[in-house]
Amino acid sequence: MNWDWSAVSDFMPDFWEGLLVTLQILVLGSLISFVLGLVWALLMRVPTRWVTWPVGAVTEFVRNTPLLVQLFFLFYVLPEWGLTFSALTTGVFAIGLHYSTYTMQVYRAGIEAVPAGQWEAATALNLPLRRTWTAVILPQAVRRVVPALGNYVIAMLKDTPMLMAITVLEMLGHARLFSQEHFQFTEPLTVIGVAFIVISYLASLALRVLERRLVH
Repeated sequence: MNWDWSAVSDFMPDFWEGLLVTLQILVLGSLISFVLGLVWALLMRVPTRWVTWPVGAVTEFVRNTPLLVQLFFLFYVLPEWGLTFSALTTGVFAIGLHYSTYTMQVYRAGIEAVPAGQWEAATALNLPLRRTWTAVILPQAVRRVVPALGNYVIAMLKDTPMLMAITVLEMLGHARLFSQEHFQFTEPLTVIGVAFIVISYLASLALRVLERRLVH
């Protein structure tokens, strides 16, 4: 096997373009999954089955169906109902929605791990329910679940290539096109593999720093 550095050089403009798309998917998808997951977790604590049953049914359905199926449904089926979005928008929403059903369980575990004495103290101080959640419960719950949420960010990164199925050209998509056009597969795919490792490593470091800050 002969390594061709000129192929790497030729691929770099496509790589940077794909990297930008990958990071957009990762950042926006993570934000959607974190916010929506918290919404699901809070709704599941509403003391009425008219809320918890539909939320539970939707989240179980999303969590137990493949992400690829959801991508195809949102991209190809919704336009038949008059709802059309760009491939990138559809992909970001799909991956955020999919992972929100996992972050929901993380938040649920974090909330349940808050000692009962914290709830009792908030009640004794006559804090409004909204203040109890925002000032007492959620800060403690989120501090406990940061490592698990970080793991899902890395998992989401590794799922970004699935968006190729709906024509989103992220890093692997650009590598595939370059390889097919130039008949050189080793160099672009190696660059992409290294990029995924580096991004995952940097994300892990950022997670550790955030954990230390939250603990202290």
